[in-house]
Amino acid sequence: MANEVLRERRGHIELLTINRPDARNAINRATAVALSEALDACEADDDVWVVVLTGSGDKAFSAGMDLKAFAAGELPITDKGFGGLTMRDFPKPLIAAANGSAFAGGFELLISCDMVVAADHAKFGIPEASRGLVAGAGGLIRLPKRVPLAVAYEMALSAEPIDAQRAYELGLVNHVVAGNQVLKTAIALAERIAKNAPLAVRASKRVMRKALELTEAQAWPVSDKEFATIIRSEDAHEGAVAFAEKREPNWLAK
Repeated sequence: MANEVLRERRGHIELLTINRPDARNAINRATAVALSEALDACEADDDVWVVVLTGSGDKAFSAGMDLKAFAAGELPITDKGFGGLTMRDFPKPLIAAANGSAFAGGFELLISCDMVVAADHAKFGIPEASRGLVAGAGGLIRLPKRVPLAVAYEMALSAEPIDAQRAYELGLVNHVVAGNQVLKTAIALAERIAKNAPLAVRASKRVMRKALELTEAQAWPVSDKEFATIIRSEDAHEGAVAFAEKREPNWLAK
């Protein structure tokens, strides 16, 4: 794999790093392909239970599309969307470690993740309207589901950014920490998730994602189906036995 995206395995956690610090981790075609391939590999690998996505350096998680590459005719899009992520239904927990600011497509990558740990100096926004454009990589779709509608309107229509503390207050960010603690905190969150049964974690994510689009009455069959499957799993049995034996469970992802 090209070095535009670095991969590191930490137990059942895969760390993916957008590695273009000199370009504020902007996404060109090679980076989009590399990130898409890395996520494909993580999805297919049963030993990967949680993924953390971050950027190199401390200035930017991602500045969005690489405009120089775009001007040269490149499109940083794959069949899974901008950066190989924004149109992807990734089944495993995906945590953004926002080491710096995320704007435009970079912000759309950020909110394609399930959870966010942010540096206290980071800022976030979709400034496309100030350039005569619209946020076309999911920002206008996902943002109103993550923050109050009036706030989403203000961010998109004013094109003005918000800081990390405001993002935390809005529930867009899970944790705000000093910049040098971002990755440590994100990995610790991933480790807490990875302590739990991976099939149950993925099923829980599926139910919650689907329930966002459904009424409560429509969501019950979705929940019941997942519960019926998980309760027959080997890990469900292991969880009960481990509790009875007062020991840590040994999850098999089966």
